[in-house]
Parts: sequence; structure tokens; C-alpha cells
Amino acid sequence: MNKPPTWFWIVSVLALLWAGAGCAAYLLQVGMSPADMAKLPAAQRAIWAMMPEWVMAAYALAVWLGLAGAVALLLRRRIARSLYIVSLAAVIVQFGWTFLATPILTTVGAVQSLPFPLLIVIAGVALIRFSQIAIARGWLR
Repeated sequence: MNKPPTWFWIVSVLALLWAGAGCAAYLLQVGMSPADMAKLPAAQRAIWAMMPEWVMAAYALAVWLGLAGAVALLLRRRIARSLYIVSLAAVIVQFGWTFLATPILTTVGAVQSLPFPLLIVIAGVALIRFSQIAIARGWLR
């Protein structure tokens, strides 16, 4: 097995921080009290209220498997790629529902609602590609 360069470790730690932020966001959302929910803008509150359990499950899979993928990178395990693939699939399910089954684009608008989900998808694709490169270069076992 080849020794990874310093930038591999930097990207892997950044991936861990990114995943940790996603897990924190998930925990904040599922832990919201009715008082916290009341503080949200009406459009966001309405969308969150209509979110089915299977979408929340997809959200949970997306963030926790992303975290597992980051840990796998740091442990130099090739399963990171598979974890990132399933995480990205869950992200697509989650955002697919959000953009296809809710009025988010008309109530919140594309300019406000699309950039961050797009960033999440791009990061997911990049982490899959990063793990593929790491496997090809013999950095992951």
C-alpha cells in the first residue's frame, strides 16, 4: 500500500468536518421543539411539516453515511467510496422530494433554495471521485 500525500489527509479531515456539520444540522432539525419550529419562516416551516418519514430517513442516511465515509478515508479503507455513493443517493432522494413534491421553488425561490443543495451534491460527487483516486493510487485498502 502506498503512503498518501499530505493533501490526502487535508482533504480527508475537511471531509470529516463537512460530514460533522451535516450531522449537526440533521440533529438540530430532528430535535426542534415546537417553539423552535415557530421561529422558522412560514415557507420553511410548511415544507418541514409536510416532510414524510422516509425523506427524514434519507436525510439521516445521507449525513451519517457521509460521516462514516470520512472516517473510512481517515482509516484508509476503500469502503469509503461505497459509503459516499449510498450517501449521495440518499441526498438525491431527499432533495428530489424537496424540489419535486413541495412548493419550495415558488415559495422560497430558486436563488435562495438551490445553491446549498447543489453544493452538497457537488461535494458528494467530489468525495466519490476523491475516494476513487485514493483507491487507484493504492492509498486505501
